[in-house]
Amino acid sequence: MFGKAYEAQCQATKFAPSSAHHESQALALFSLALGSFCIGTSEFASMGIIQLYAEDFGIDIPTATNAITGYAFGVVLGAPLATLVAARLNRRTLLLCLMALWVIGNVLSSMASNIGLFAAARFISGVPQGAYFGAGAVVAAYFFGADRAGKAFALVMTGLTIATIFGSPLATFQTLGWRNTYLAMAALGAVAFLALFLFVPRTEALNGGSVLHELSGLRRWNVWAMIFVAALGISSIFAVYAFIGPLVTDVVQLDQSTIPLALGVFGVGMTVGNAVGGQLADTFAFRGLILGYGITLILLVILSSLGTNAWVFMPCLFGVGAAMMAAIPTIQVRMTHFAPEAPTLMGAMNLAALNVANALGAWGGGLVIAAGYSVLFSPLAGFVLTAAGLLVYFIALPRSASVVQA
Repeated sequence: MFGKAYEAQCQATKFAPSSAHHESQALALFSLALGSFCIGTSEFASMGIIQLYAEDFGIDIPTATNAITGYAFGVVLGAPLATLVAARLNRRTLLLCLMALWVIGNVLSSMASNIGLFAAARFISGVPQGAYFGAGAVVAAYFFGADRAGKAFALVMTGLTIATIFGSPLATFQTLGWRNTYLAMAALGAVAFLALFLFVPRTEALNGGSVLHELSGLRRWNVWAMIFVAALGISSIFAVYAFIGPLVTDVVQLDQSTIPLALGVFGVGMTVGNAVGGQLADTFAFRGLILGYGITLILLVILSSLGTNAWVFMPCLFGVGAAMMAAIPTIQVRMTHFAPEAPTLMGAMNLAALNVANALGAWGGGLVIAAGYSVLFSPLAGFVLTAAGLLVYFIALPRSASVVQA
């Protein structure tokens, strides 16, 4: 997938018999997941402390969401730009630079004196995210072997999904104050930086490549089709996740203290689905995507119809998180299959598409509520978007399932 020399290195690493090697490999993979956990915690925790920094800055909640928007713009713009600017860097060096920038962004977030500076700091914090996951997937594939790229990407994503279990729920309970929350995350990011420095191997197999090679991947129509499939389809996660609070208290009529539990249930579903999706992506061309999107569509209808019952609501949260996350490794593997010369950029573009999905899902759910419908129907906005993503797949991509365009 990444070239003959690279695949040879993957196979040599994969079958190396030394127990010391296996220990160092495990530490390197843990370092990658720790970095993604830090990034995910910062992203999701920001949603849980929005009321705190809004009050501190003396602004209303809609204005405070500019900081979350700033972060999303950082991811969407930074994913391709950071990858291309650093195309020739060794992937280990790139990971270290990205994690250092992320730490700086969170320190600046803790020091911001107004919403403008805070949004700018959150933008800086978002810039490394897409490139980190792209480079991390390449490093993980170095250990797993190029034929298990789905499992490799899923491992890097594991840190992000675990962050959904702990990031937002812990932020809901946090007593540090929002500034110290960002400082604590920066400190954890420094630990991740040190782990990456110590445990990710120095090897020429992880060297970068030509900027033109990376850019050539963006000339493929099937790459852009997959980006559309991801941006539209994955949005249903956020059409549910963004409104979990009011769904719990206003629809299911549970106490506010149940919100962290609901967030955790959703996060556990995402973690399980991510692990299953990694296996599906390496075994089948598109089955993970079709199953993930199809099951999600069914669950969204059930959630909107019967979601007032807690015994329906909680399993549906788990199911939507699991089914949709099962599709994401397939998206990554197919994008890299379509543009094998640009694996880092494909990983970055995948994460950028997920952040577009974030905005689309929240926007669609918000439109439903603004139209006067109950928040219970916000998942139906996700249904429409995911159905559109599946339609784009059926129209544009089946012919590309086993074809790599030159």
